[in-house]
Parts: sequence; C-alpha cells; structure tokens
Amino acid sequence: MKKIKIAHISAEVSPYSKTGGLGDVVRSLPTALGRMGHQIIVITPFYKFIKEQNLPLEDFSQTVSLSFADYRFNFSFKKVISQNKYPVFFVVQEELFSGREKLYEYPNDALRFLFFDLSVLELLKILKFSPDVLHCHDWHTGIVPYFLKTLYKDDQNFSNIATLLTIHNLSFQGAFNWWQVPPEKKDDGGDLLKRKENDFQWVNFMRRGIMHADLINTVSERYAKEILTPEFGCGLDNLLRRRKEDVYGIINGIDYKIFNPNFDPNVYINYDVDSFEKKVENKIALQQEFGLTIDKRIPMIGLANRLTEQKGFELLINLLDELLKQNLQIAVVGTGGGVYADALRKARRKHPQKIIFISPFDESYARKIYAASDVYLLPSRFEPCGLSQLISLRYGSVPIVREVGGLSDTVANYNPETGRGNGFVFRNYNEIELLIAITRALEDYKKRSGWEKLARRAMKETYSWNLPAKKYVALYKKAIKKKISS
Repeated sequence: MKKIKIAHISAEVSPYSKTGGLGDVVRSLPTALGRMGHQIIVITPFYKFIKEQNLPLEDFSQTVSLSFADYRFNFSFKKVISQNKYPVFFVVQEELFSGREKLYEYPNDALRFLFFDLSVLELLKILKFSPDVLHCHDWHTGIVPYFLKTLYKDDQNFSNIATLLTIHNLSFQGAFNWWQVPPEKKDDGGDLLKRKENDFQWVNFMRRGIMHADLINTVSERYAKEILTPEFGCGLDNLLRRRKEDVYGIINGIDYKIFNPNFDPNVYINYDVDSFEKKVENKIALQQEFGLTIDKRIPMIGLANRLTEQKGFELLINLLDELLKQNLQIAVVGTGGGVYADALRKARRKHPQKIIFISPFDESYARKIYAASDVYLLPSRFEPCGLSQLISLRYGSVPIVREVGGLSDTVANYNPETGRGNGFVFRNYNEIELLIAITRALEDYKKRSGWEKLARRAMKETYSWNLPAKKYVALYKKAIKKKISS
C-alpha cells in the first residue's frame, strides 16, 4: 500500500488542548494512521496554558510576518514529538493565542483562526513538507481550502495537495451563533479581501470549507445524511445537498489505551469484563466521597458532558424532580452556566444524598462517574457522533440515548426477551419518551442476572480507531484522485 503524507490541522489536540471530543479525535486518528505506516504531522495553536506543561519543545528560529486586509502579525513555531511518535507543530503568536487563557470565546475569534489558517500554509513551506492531504478539522480550519483556491492558487508548493474537511459539529460555523447572524451579514463566500475590517466576525468558516474542500465528511454515517436536511443542516443544507456526492460519514473511534477501566488511573478500583464484580466498588467509593446514600443496590445514572441544550440537558432538568422521587442516584460532571447549572445545584442542595454535580468539567471525575454509574444518559437533540456513549460501553455503564446521529449508529435498543441490543433508545425529543426509556432501564436493572449480561456484553464491544482509520485512508485516496482529475 502506498503510504500517504497527511497534515492534520485543528484548533485543539489532546493532551495539549481540549474542550471536547475534537481534541481526542485529533490525538487518536493520527496515532492510528501512524501505526499503519502513513506519514503524519499535526498543526495546532500554542495557547498560554500549553506553556505551563513543560513540554520538550524545539524552537524554530524562523519567524514569519503575515498580512491580511489591514492586519499584520508575526508568527513563530514550536515542535514536540507526541507520545504517539508523530510531530506536533505549534503556531506561536502572543496576541492571538499564546497570551490567551482560553481556546475560544474571544471577540476576535474569526481573526484569530483566519490568521491561524494562513500560518499553517506558511509553516508547510518552511518545513518543505508537501502533504498529499490537508485534513482540516471543524470550522476553525475551514478557511484553509478557501485560501488554497484563492490566495495560494498559483503557489506551486500547494498545487497537488488535496483537502478533506471533517465536520465535527455543523452547528459551529464560525465566531458566532449561526442562527443569530443578521441577514445582511450572512457570508456569501465571496472575496475576503473585499470585506470591511469590522465584518470579519461574520465570516462563515464552515461554509467556505464546504464550498472549497475536495471532499467533506462527518463523524458518523447517519449525521452525514441528517445534515442534508433542513432539520439538521443549520442553514447550510442547500449547499451540502449541492455537494452531496462529496459528503461521507465515518464513525469516530476511541482509544482503548486511554479509555479502559482495567488500567485507567482515574477510577477508584480498576476492573474489566472478567472482574465486573469490582465495578460496584467504584459506585460505593463515589457515594462515600460525595456523601450520597451508601448502597450498592441503588441504580446510579451518570452524565459527563457540556451543559447544553444539544446534549439534552433541557429534558433532564424538566424531569429532575420526578426522577429524584425515585430510588436512584444521579452523578453529573460538566461545564456550563445558566439555568441547567442552577437547577442541578439547587437539586444537589435539596437532595444531597441522591445527586452529585461537579462543575467545571473534570476529566478524572468523568472517568470516576463512568466507572461508578450503572446507566449513562445522553439524550441529545442532535449528535454528530458522540464519544461518551462509546466510553460508557467500555466502562459497563449502559447508555440511554436518543435515536439520532452517531448515537443511532452505535447504540441498539435492548430487548430483554432476546438479549439483543446494548442500550436503551428513544426516538422523539421529549421528556415523556426519555422518562419511558429511563423507566425501562431501571426495571431491567432490577433483573440482576440479565443486567450483568447486558453490561458485560457492552464492555466487549469494540469501537477502536483501527476500522475508522482504514476508512479515512480510503477517503484520502478519493480526495487525491479528485484533486488530480480536477
């Protein structure tokens, strides 16, 4: 098999930077591709908190000055060899990245990532690295395919490079909420140089990436079909339908060297499918640490996610009083403010022996909750892929999910009569159907023999990166072929 040279471009790469599943994907997919023998590099911004990680960084002496419209910034670059043996290149710019505490949510995010995309292309020239494929991850990198077709169209360094845009979440399209853009500010995909200075905040990175990338993919097969519809297309469904022959779906994997209760250093007691009886010790330990009623027989529902409407927290909050009347416990860890956090804190004060709420998100407590919980709840309104339900399966926490996106691709409804299925699935986004699914799970939990078989079977399921990586290689080859023939 001919080896492919791939440059992954992403706003976050775990373990250096991470706000969600994007960081995990851009760590694990390059790792799997590298194991297959392909040549990999990863390029990402150098945020302030990365300085504090004491990485064995190699500095580049060369500094570049980049201009766009009326802006000019100086950039330098650093390099580290990741634990998984591929090089990670950091884009260093104090004003845009290296002096910032957070990854996102700054007024000039559009300008920040526009210049990041420019710097990526300049770095490739400095490295004299000509990848076969530029793999652009999510909206932050969507201007790269646009630049290649415009600013750099006559640059021979890039004439043979194919581009793949991976849509991790179509609802994030730029430095704005897509549904709040004034009609007169909507990005038509025209010449960026003709935009006025104060209009950069409205640049739709995702739209431009979809317009100009050679191929496009989403992170599950069902989501690739859903985004072609008005319900899930986030205002871009017309554009996506025009390119539907170039849109693919590849379900994410998870790295079982990281997400594995058998040797996860974050859980209280390690266990695996052959020592499943030890799992309950994690529940008892969590109950003890947070002052819950200590009883291994009480079913525990876990959630470890962003506190957003997308993840179904609206449904949970509406059901919370009813759920807490029952003999169960709920453990939540997540980042987010507003009504969801307020409601969970109020419930914690009112029912201190029945509910845990940890905020902001803490990875170590997320793992403890996966290990301690019997049931994992992810009732998303929409879900491009979802990694947490895949993690919950390996930790023996049976998922309750809505039949949407990647959840539909990975969780099959459990039938106690046949023993088939690996979770509990409901169809429509409403509290009644979610409550029915939770009730079904709690009733089946009482049947201890059947429940243990269900949880053990869930733990044996494999969603490693091996198969997705092979599918990505096939997609890279299609993108290269398309580029050559264009």
